[in-house]
Amino acid sequence: MIGVRMVQKVSSTRAFAKVAPHVIPALDRAVHRLTRGKVLLSAQMLPGVILTSTGARSGLPRRAPLACMPEEGGGSWILVGSNFGRTGHPAWTGNLLAHPDAEISWKGRDIPVTAVPLAGEERAAVWKTLLAFWPPYATYQARVEREIRLFRLTPRA
Repeated sequence: MIGVRMVQKVSSTRAFAKVAPHVIPALDRAVHRLTRGKVLLSAQMLPGVILTSTGARSGLPRRAPLACMPEEGGGSWILVGSNFGRTGHPAWTGNLLAHPDAEISWKGRDIPVTAVPLAGEERAAVWKTLLAFWPPYATYQARVEREIRLFRLTPRA
């Protein structure tokens, strides 16, 4: 448990927010590719997916390794547009707003999903669960004026 608390403390720092967005996704993509979708380094602390969305402006496929919170029952996932507590929304959130049909790689399986942005009471309830799941999200939110976007991903039929 000490290791998890240490990672949470480090991941809440401004220095981490500056470096992590450049280092962690690159490492995750490389390891994911080398292990044929079975391993994400960042998922050793938090569950993670590789999201393939359609670029909001380009229309091209965009891949992003992301932490996620699997929901009870295992049928959906919550994605958090925290951007490590940086000012702007991450690009993948704009992609999902423009094109909600996407795909995730989850534990080596490719799953077509639909993303729904959460708002109001539903968002508030999920946010509370997220803070229990990964407390640094509170630090990220306190650091920015924007509301961090949350999405529920559900498998497409």
